[in-house]
Amino acid sequence: MADVQKYFVEFDAAIRFERDDEKAILVEKRERVLRRLSEGIKRQRKDGATIPSYEPFNQGSYAMNIGVKPINGDFDIDVGLRFDLAKEDYPDPVVVKKWVHDAVEKHTKHVEMRRGCVTVFYQEDGEDIYHVDLVCYSSNEKNADKKDYIAKGKTDSKPEDRKWEPSDPQELQNLITGKYTGEDAQQFRRVIRALKRWKDLRFSAFGRKAPKGIALTVAVYRWFTVFKTQDPFANKVVYDDLAALRNLVSTMLNSFLPVWSEEAKEHRPRICVELPIWPHSDLCDNMSDASMRSFQERLEKLLDALKKAQEDVDPHTACKELREHFGDDFPVPEKSDTAQKRDKAITSSGNSA
Repeated sequence: MADVQKYFVEFDAAIRFERDDEKAILVEKRERVLRRLSEGIKRQRKDGATIPSYEPFNQGSYAMNIGVKPINGDFDIDVGLRFDLAKEDYPDPVVVKKWVHDAVEKHTKHVEMRRGCVTVFYQEDGEDIYHVDLVCYSSNEKNADKKDYIAKGKTDSKPEDRKWEPSDPQELQNLITGKYTGEDAQQFRRVIRALKRWKDLRFSAFGRKAPKGIALTVAVYRWFTVFKTQDPFANKVVYDDLAALRNLVSTMLNSFLPVWSEEAKEHRPRICVELPIWPHSDLCDNMSDASMRSFQERLEKLLDALKKAQEDVDPHTACKELREHFGDDFPVPEKSDTAQKRDKAITSSGNSA
């Protein structure tokens, strides 16, 4: 089989969100938004509003170092705002989100309250190029059950769609970032980023709903196994991302099980990606039967491509196959005139979640 590991590493370097200038811009946008938020909250308090204190914290892909450069160029950073309040005291969470929206409104030309957050967009020539998501939480220190809750809903939401949902982003972040250490963790993150780029490419042009990024991240957390070998001649450990991805995708496909569909009045295959923390909800429950089938079909095509690449003896044609699914950022070496099949034992280590 062809040795394509170096090309997976180059691919990861090309897609991961790590450039210092991009990070610096996002951090600067975050600080500007938080300053505007602080000023806006103070102004509302001066006008008579009773608004509890809050604590900002980074969350999401940026905080976990698993971010992927967006295909459309719209970079984002998630900022959690943990308000010192009990959800029972504010049964309508949109009230809390409105504090935030009103505080940052007009900071840029485009500020929007969405169901899960308040988003501040930065534009260039009329196009969104950066955005900061502000996510509101009710503090675990104030709630009777000692749990955090996220504010869901927007100003035009129906009463039943305005609710506090259990969520603990920092606990989830600690679980995911603490799963592996050292080089094993590097492979773990490379696989997450590769799968997220695949998702962005495979679903961006289709109307069907794509799986959430957090669902793919948790799927890797649950079903990923480290693949590496010991090279006795070089006295070093050699990682095999292609084998790790093939094993992961195969395991995900094997996890699709028949579930009764009220819509179709028959059993349909679905995958359940359970949140590893309370309330252990299914991160794919938002996907329709048609979206789920699309997800399964695209995973099947990806697995076929991974198998072909793994069985190929020429890095050139193997990488061309992989580029079809991971995009133009996946490098393709020059055609080798003397492609040789090298026997390469593949062993796995690490624990499958």
